[in-house]
Amino acid sequence: MALRYDEIVRTGLARQVADLIRAAIMDGRLAIDERLPNEEELAHRFGISRPTVREALKVLAAQNLIRSRRGPAGGTFVTRPDPEGVAQAITDAATLLVGTGSFGREEILVARIETETLCCRLAAANRSAADLERMAAEIALQRQDGLSDEDFCASDVRFHRAIVTATGNGALRLMMHAVIESFIPVTNMLIHRDNERHRAADSHERILQAIAERDGEGAARLIRRHLEGLRGVLDSALERRAAARPPQVSEGEDRTSSDIPRHDDR
Repeated sequence: MALRYDEIVRTGLARQVADLIRAAIMDGRLAIDERLPNEEELAHRFGISRPTVREALKVLAAQNLIRSRRGPAGGTFVTRPDPEGVAQAITDAATLLVGTGSFGREEILVARIETETLCCRLAAANRSAADLERMAAEIALQRQDGLSDEDFCASDVRFHRAIVTATGNGALRLMMHAVIESFIPVTNMLIHRDNERHRAADSHERILQAIAERDGEGAARLIRRHLEGLRGVLDSALERRAAARPPQVSEGEDRTSSDIPRHDDR
């Protein structure tokens, strides 16, 4: 096993050990399915306690870099990263950044426009009949009367996810996971009026048609137009919310019941 056991200092030992093993996995010094030494041997080689080794292994297990197996042939093994698990970790981080205001609305829109136009080109070239069926099913759902805001948003995410899946490119699917799962809810959470939904479904229909006809450039133009149109819709939605927001109450002033917005106000 090509690990250096003399590279740690006496602070943050568990994290350092985890980082050293992680680096060895990432650069190929530790192969997939290779068995690690047991806790006692690792503790001896690193010159640390077994509880510290155990803590380091827990860190690596949480990162899905190692797995444990019981029995005579058991032990701790290097595991192949799960693309879905990695994608979810990326999405969780991106969602946190969005929620804390690290990205502006314009940044998010530009990121969606530039990446989703590429996806449309590849989807038009590589889509299958099943991909087209998934997109069509979401459009049909989006046109249903009485669909809740949450269900419309979820369907919108699935439609754009279907475009990414249709590219047939696993690396791109991983890269786009954060865009689809984290950015789309931000840009459509304010779009709730019926006419806005109809426009979205109509745009999706035209994009689907272009992809079905393997017209990559046409699909790219359509999705760019669709996403650029969100700027005006979002601005209008934000203005409506600002106008409906009650005036700020100075310190010491009382608020009457008429100042409190109802949940059904738009």
